[in-house]
Amino acid sequence: MLFRRTGAVATLAVLAALALAGCGSAPAPPPPAAPQANPPIKVVTSTNVYGSIARAVGGDRVDVTSLINDPQADPHSYETTPGDAAKVATANVILYNGGGYDDFMERLVQSSGGKAVSVDVTALSGLDPTVGAGGADAASAPYFNEHLWYSLPTVQKVADQLATDFGAADPADADLFTANAQAFKDKVANLLTKEQAIGAAHPGARVAVTEPVPGYLIQGAGLTDVTPPEFARAIEEDTDPPAAVLQQTLALFTSNPVSALILNAQTETPTTTQVEQAAQAAKIPVVMVTETLPAGVDDYITWMNSEIEALANALNGSPQ
Repeated sequence: MLFRRTGAVATLAVLAALALAGCGSAPAPPPPAAPQANPPIKVVTSTNVYGSIARAVGGDRVDVTSLINDPQADPHSYETTPGDAAKVATANVILYNGGGYDDFMERLVQSSGGKAVSVDVTALSGLDPTVGAGGADAASAPYFNEHLWYSLPTVQKVADQLATDFGAADPADADLFTANAQAFKDKVANLLTKEQAIGAAHPGARVAVTEPVPGYLIQGAGLTDVTPPEFARAIEEDTDPPAAVLQQTLALFTSNPVSALILNAQTETPTTTQVEQAAQAAKIPVVMVTETLPAGVDDYITWMNSEIEALANALNGSPQ
């Protein structure tokens, strides 16, 4: 009996020990969560031209919204929406042309409370808005040509500024932004070389325009814009030029004709159509340019390269 009791006690002791061991064990802790990547930088731009540049510098570390994507939209008369205001209010970086071109963006920035970093390309350009820039009437009637995406040196400055601002918002990727900006600037440098080659092949070639839009392209290529200033300004301001000024413009295609007509494809009026038809009748090449990325194009370099090549091809096939 004593043996049996002792065995029973021993058995109970073992079971108790096992029970205590079971009670004392805790489930293994879950593995530590993987570190979360920083959210992309929210960038809002006035047009898809600047949106393309922002993407080139920021890569997949930026979330870019361009308020104007429609090739037919006119930034001068764009009407903002509450949704536009909300996007600007939550942005980290805002990029717009300035200089009176996209005033709607300046108003949105002011009403947003100024929380985002704002890049005003006109201010960044270093170009003096009180003097002529890229226009035929630079000396006689100074005006500021605000179409700065055709100023390739200015576009390079934009890339550098974005790299700085993106790096401040996301220091971990600052080197990436700097490298992307340099790669983009190298491509712009190639565009500059092509642009300057036009002037070398056709020094001082005379051209006409319907608006001042391509002024910096003409200037960079070393060409001469001989359009009556009153004509280009009237078309840009959506007014009719005086009859005498229109006749002066039409004469550019008959008497000592120009080498090319550069026409803003996004502005079509009876007057611009008349000028285009006069150029075609005189077999003067017509080069189309735009203010925003054309449908189906989402890359600034591709777009600008096509416009520079179109101008070069037109001059190569036209009388000097």
